[in-house]
Amino acid sequence: MRAAFVYDGVARELIARLKYRNERGVLPWVVACMAEEVDRSWSFDVVTWVPTTGARRAVRGFDQAELLARRLAARVGVRPRSCLARGSGAPQTGAPWARRRTGPPLLARGSQRGRRVLVVDDVLTSGATLTRAAAALRAGGACSVTALVAAWRPPGIGAARTGAAPYSPGPNASRDSGKYPQNRANR
Repeated sequence: MRAAFVYDGVARELIARLKYRNERGVLPWVVACMAEEVDRSWSFDVVTWVPTTGARRAVRGFDQAELLARRLAARVGVRPRSCLARGSGAPQTGAPWARRRTGPPLLARGSQRGRRVLVVDDVLTSGATLTRAAAALRAGGACSVTALVAAWRPPGIGAARTGAAPYSPGPNASRDSGKYPQNRANR
């Protein structure tokens, strides 16, 4: 898993502008930074996204993760494909930790047999959504799943506002620090 930003400060504001205000002018910059996080050793033949809820898409008129994934796919020269379907259920945003840690209901759309999949999402908080996405894609036959997010919320950032428990992406999350992805907004 890699993240282009820590979900704080300027990065948080940019993600919020895209997600809640449909300000697509931030897309080129966010996607360029995400593309820099794609490791040359990664091997994938499709880029997909974690779909938002149908209700959120209807209200907003778009899916922010899909916008990020499609732009990223074009930038790295891999085809985008809708590989996941979201079942009914409440959105993860703002949910208490107990509900967040189970993740949303996700299923693979069609056979993913033999595919090497890069899954894109906007914000990682608990890791449950990407865990569910990877499990669904593997159940659909994907041979590998790698995750890339625009931003992740490290321990202590925003946890009091959402009730979310901290998530650590592990020792290979960032080529910069080995522990936490760097916040490009503060570089």
